[in-house]
Amino acid sequence: MPVTVIAAKPTEEVKGKFRFIDIAVNLTDPVFRGYHHGRKKHDDDLEAMLERSRAAGVVSMIITGGSLHESKEALELARQHGFYATVGCHPTRSAQFDQFKGGAQAYLAALDALIEGNLEGKGRVVAVGECGLDYDRTHFAAPDVQKRNFRLQLSLAKKHHLPLFLHSRAAHADFVQILREEGFGEAGGLAVGGHGGVVHSFTGTAEEAVELMDMGFHIGLNGCSLKTAENLATAKAIRPERIMFETGPSDRFVLSPSDTDPDAPWCSLTSTHASKAHLSSLPPSLKSLYFPPSTKPESFVYGRAVKGRNEPTAIGGVAWVIHKLNDGIPFEKVTEKAWKNTVELFRLHELQAA
Repeated sequence: MPVTVIAAKPTEEVKGKFRFIDIAVNLTDPVFRGYHHGRKKHDDDLEAMLERSRAAGVVSMIITGGSLHESKEALELARQHGFYATVGCHPTRSAQFDQFKGGAQAYLAALDALIEGNLEGKGRVVAVGECGLDYDRTHFAAPDVQKRNFRLQLSLAKKHHLPLFLHSRAAHADFVQILREEGFGEAGGLAVGGHGGVVHSFTGTAEEAVELMDMGFHIGLNGCSLKTAENLATAKAIRPERIMFETGPSDRFVLSPSDTDPDAPWCSLTSTHASKAHLSSLPPSLKSLYFPPSTKPESFVYGRAVKGRNEPTAIGGVAWVIHKLNDGIPFEKVTEKAWKNTVELFRLHELQAA
């Protein structure tokens, strides 16, 4: 449900309806079933988490598919809950193309068939991905493997006229080169059958963001996008017509407890981030919705958030930071612009009545 709040003085007065579509939710992660690093810590609380999200104005979500297997899981969850899903293979998992029975073309054909069979109705595919390049973790897949299988997935976006759900880490030059060579250098690839896309969990520079926007792509922001002063400067440079919000990380599924990762563990907004200074002005009535009280997994209480686990409720906090970075732009205008961008890119027009 949309949230209407009037904050008490002396905090900023906030009026309006604040509704969100979280474009990157990893609901396939076992952490929402009570498993942390492979160990059962508490009861399955997916439904309670979704109820908190609805209370915080999260009307819908796009569940991320990071591999063939996970894309199937994402679609099933999307059908169950009336959400949407992406289908594709994350760059750090791209070695699966060559390891698949029948090789890369067989893996591609399986992704293609999964998309073909789920283009309509409840729980449908709304984007190809998560795909792209990740040079921070080439120990999972070498750059040449990533580049080859990124190109293969671009063919699916052309064939099905779907947006791309994109990932780029420390690989901007190669990432942009491949997109341009495959016909996505202008208008999001419209001339080759593409339908734009979003580079999610963006942590690049302002110059990189501008280049991607000029090519016709949107930029997805989450907690990882707001860690440093440089990140905030980039976030402020995102044009309103290109901005989207999310809470999901880009890479939780490839991590082990020993891995170090700029997105680990779940792209939360934390007290050590540059965003904290802006979150301090969040009205208490919104703070209780976006960052509800939490308990450690070991002290789990059903109905309460789990400490250290990012939840879709926090998307409101991401939007609030963007609101504060753009003085004079009402919070509702910020949230509604991101809503409109998301509905239009992913063709979620049935949500307009929400």
